Order: sequence, then structure tokens, then C-alpha cells
Amino acid sequence: MDYYSHDVVTEKQVTLMEQGQASELTDYLANEVRIALVYNGISHTVMLASPQDLEAFAIGFTLSERIVRNINEIKGVELEYTEEGVLVQIEITQRCFMELKQQRRNMAGRTGCGLCGVAQLEEAVKPVIRVDNGAEFNINNLKVALNFVKDNQQHFKLTGATHAAMGLNNDGHIIDAYEDIGRHIALDKLIGAFSQKHAERPIAVLLTSRASFEMVQKAASANIQILFAMSAVTSLALELAEKSNITLVGFCRNGRATLYTHGHRLTGLSRDRLAKAI
Repeated sequence: MDYYSHDVVTEKQVTLMEQGQASELTDYLANEVRIALVYNGISHTVMLASPQDLEAFAIGFTLSERIVRNINEIKGVELEYTEEGVLVQIEITQRCFMELKQQRRNMAGRTGCGLCGVAQLEEAVKPVIRVDNGAEFNINNLKVALNFVKDNQQHFKLTGATHAAMGLNNDGHIIDAYEDIGRHIALDKLIGAFSQKHAERPIAVLLTSRASFEMVQKAASANIQILFAMSAVTSLALELAEKSNITLVGFCRNGRATLYTHGHRLTGLSRDRLAKAI
């Protein structure tokens, strides 16, 4: 199979070495493909991602990185597959494109002045967006989602190499799920999908990964009020969730969860039991 295959999974014959014995078997590898995001004909960035749901990724990235303010400012997305990767041509409104070009000029203008590193840091930390209130989730229903995580990670089952971002409804059922080798790309795909489809918005999002700063930042951009992570929460993620009014919960597994911020949206447990069990 071509190294630049745009299939999601590649089969490979490998040698398993176990307890001094060697045996041949078929392994499955998650494909990593270069994805170039091009806005109105101008290359913006190149990401490494799983080659699926790329239109949803392009829309979610454009929204979560605040290149546009709403999906109506995205006029079209086209995919071009090449041997080197995938070109994703994204057409945005002229106003948004001019703002993007100005941002790039501002960055370029500081190069060599000793401030370019500072400028990059400033760009990474975007203005805080506070999410709405109104969402409520019974924490006891989280176990429903956790019971079906594996069923929504088909590529992880094969490769062990992908993360998933899953949208939950009030009952804890997974209404949409997207996988990728990059945890932030999986979240972008989920954001792009429910924005593009104008479908039922999830009441909460469950990540199979840790909740880092960028994950909380993307959640805030999409007005996601409740963010569950199966792994750890970082200090900057906690700080941003507090400022963004996001309910942030980590270590969601094995009948336990740890609440970090804004627990007013969670129902179903008394306060003294909240971090002990689901």
C-alpha cells in the first residue's frame, strides 16, 4: 500500500516477539497524512491528521481558531488529494480573509525585532470567551457514555493510536463521535460536524484524551458548556475553564470523576460525593 495512502488504516505484516518467541501477524497502523489548510488561495498551515471527515475538520478548525465568527462566513470547502497529502481549499468572506491577512502581516512585521516570540505567545492566548449558562447534566448519566466509548472508537480498536471527541445528550448517550490521531483535531471535527449539519448540539463533550489549554479554548469558541475528559486536566486548562465559565471534569473513568470548575451545571450527586463516584 502506498505510504501516502488516504485510507484511515494501513495493514502491515509484523513480527511479534513475546517470551523469546517470534511469530508473524497482521498489524494495523493509523495513517498520518499532511493536511494543508488554504484560505482563499493562500496557504495558512499544515497539520498531521487522520484522512477522514476533513470537511468537518476544516469547518471546526476555522470556527475554533476564530478565523470566522460563524459558519455563514465559510463559503465553501473543497478537498484535493495528492501524493503528498490533502489540500483543503476553504473560501471565507472577504472581511474575514482581510483580517486573517492583517494578522499574518502583524506577525511577519515583528520578525527580527526581538518580539516575535512574544507575538507568538500573544497569538496563542486568544481573548477569553465566556460560554452561556443553561446546560444541565446529571452526572450519573456519564456512565452511559463511558460504557459506549469503545463502540465509538473503531479505529482505536484496530490501531490503539487515535483519540475521540464525543457529543453527549442529556441522557448520556453519544449522539456524534469523531476520531483522529490528534486530540484537538478530533474536537475540531466534532465542532465542525454539528455546526455544518445544524444538528442537535451536544449538552456536553467527552474527550478520550487529557483536557489541555487548547481543548478548553476550542470548547469555549464553540460555546460548549460542559467538558469531560477521560484523562488529566492541565493547570492552564483549569485556569481558562474558570475564566470561560466552562464546567471542566477530568479522570472520567472507572466510576469516578473529578470536578475542577463550575459545578453548578452538574446534578445528581451531593457535593461531598461529587469527586468520589459517578
